[in-house]
Amino acid sequence: MKVNTGSRRSTLSAYLELTKPRILTMVLVTATLGFFMGGVGFHGFVAWDGLVSLLIGVAMTSAGSGALNHYLERDADTKMERTRNRPIPSGQVPAHHALLLGEYLVLGGVMLLLWRVNLLTSFLALLTAFLYVLVYTPMKKWSWLNTLIGAVPGALPPMGGWTAATGELEAGAWVLFAILFIWQQPHFYSIAWIFREDYARGGFKMLPSQDPDGRWTFLQMLGFSALLVPVSFLPAIFGPHELGAVYYLGASVLGLLMFLSCIPLVRSGSNTDARRVLRMSILYLPLLLVLIAVDFSV
Repeated sequence: MKVNTGSRRSTLSAYLELTKPRILTMVLVTATLGFFMGGVGFHGFVAWDGLVSLLIGVAMTSAGSGALNHYLERDADTKMERTRNRPIPSGQVPAHHALLLGEYLVLGGVMLLLWRVNLLTSFLALLTAFLYVLVYTPMKKWSWLNTLIGAVPGALPPMGGWTAATGELEAGAWVLFAILFIWQQPHFYSIAWIFREDYARGGFKMLPSQDPDGRWTFLQMLGFSALLVPVSFLPAIFGPHELGAVYYLGASVLGLLMFLSCIPLVRSGSNTDARRVLRMSILYLPLLLVLIAVDFSV
């Protein structure tokens, strides 16, 4: 494959894109929340040096997993409108560069976490990379259940943050996992509905591309959105810190808005309404995390 000999800035941007910066940002934010909740709840303080080591290691494993995903999906990416300009299909980055970058970052991140944090956090980072790269990525080619499976590595980072602060998996870590796991369902199903034709061209068996009338897709979105309300109350029950009325009210409102955003889509099946669900999901998670963080700090 011919490599694009563009400017140094465009080349650096292409390599940065391999790391999937948006996913990387979410991973770092949720890992930080897990560290903060676990650390404050169990020790009454946050060891900032441990947080720095955690974030560097997690960033490396997440970035490496993103690069490996680009490598494995390079052929499918050339067939889809939304991905044909990615670094490998566009020729900006040779495929073997993405492979090597991904391998070095994942292994380096796991080793750093083992050295500077602890064995359990290192294992969770390795498990996240394994599930994302070697289970979820190929599964997209043969089963619509890939969305459920893919939500597991997406929900593991806050658990890694928790274990970095405490050295063990407690109920609060599993609560954070549950929130992230359930939130991802309406979020990613809305994306899959919008790009259902594109996914089909790429050979991906996403549920919307096999569900023309959207019946099962919308049922999944409604069901998981409804679950967000009761699950968002779990940090107050199983977490190490008592949450107040402000959190309960905020979580209830956010969950209700998430559920209500799905109803127009169920009625119309339009991409416009699917984008409304997507926007609400993008707002829901950071706002809920802010509520948790603020309530923990007061």
